[in-house]
Amino acid sequence: MKTVVLILGPTGVGKTELSLRVAEALSSPVVSCDSRQIYREIPVGTAAPTGEELSRVKHFFIGTHSLTEDYNAGQYERDALQVLNTLFEDHDVVVMTGGSMLYIDAVTNGLDDIPAVPVSVRERVKKAYREGGLSWLQQEVQRLDPEYWAEVDQSNPARLMHCIELCLATEGSYSALRKGRAPKTRPFRVLKIGLRREREELYRRINARVEQMMAAGLEQEARAVYPLRENNSLQTVGYRELFGFFDGQYDRDRAIELIQQNSRHYAKRQMTWFNRDKSIHWLDANNDYETNCNTIFELLRADGVQED
Repeated sequence: MKTVVLILGPTGVGKTELSLRVAEALSSPVVSCDSRQIYREIPVGTAAPTGEELSRVKHFFIGTHSLTEDYNAGQYERDALQVLNTLFEDHDVVVMTGGSMLYIDAVTNGLDDIPAVPVSVRERVKKAYREGGLSWLQQEVQRLDPEYWAEVDQSNPARLMHCIELCLATEGSYSALRKGRAPKTRPFRVLKIGLRREREELYRRINARVEQMMAAGLEQEARAVYPLRENNSLQTVGYRELFGFFDGQYDRDRAIELIQQNSRHYAKRQMTWFNRDKSIHWLDANNDYETNCNTIFELLRADGVQED
């Protein structure tokens, strides 16, 4: 059976370089499972691989779509499985990396069969959002589905509305719907490798990376896409905060503080999600790359796979 080596972990932990080294050793391409690096207009704020990194290994799903296109986890599930099917014609092992929980789940387990929401319910939630704003959405999700609240992007109106709609339509919780089915079978194995660091160290790295992004032109990038600020693709950390600065809600320094704070919160939600998955083999990101690569290769050899 073919194998996907999935290198995952929270934002800022250091997945990119390890995935490149593993891919080079296995003569494998890298398939990204990052829900924002797929957009070509925002490479700085999404920490997309650099030109030099892209030249080392062939990548998929990096800068392949525009912010003006509608794209979601369901489409990614179909597209990624098709890409993997093609790659497995020439590769026994394919490296995948990213930290987007829904995209990872889409490939490894398949997305849930979610019931349709009646138009009347959807319109009622939209009206309440227009009147109550983001704070109303946040309060409702906390009340209706505290489990989902603990892992969702708490500043993403689209995600919050989706949860509320389903809770109201089914008179239950969105979390229960997501657990109410067995994972879909896949014609390949998935070796999940998680990278982690001590929380204080991870948070320092996140804060420093935000400063580096600002120095690399994140503000200019956000100004360029500001006309598209209502798009769901831009309801993400790094852009929402700068849009607030552009709108005069606070100054530039405060925007940077908010990006750092919300990035740390996102990393915490990622780890909450990942820690529930007992199949992940966790590695210390402070180890040298050779040590972590060798551990991954040992796990592959146990399954009968040899690196080049």
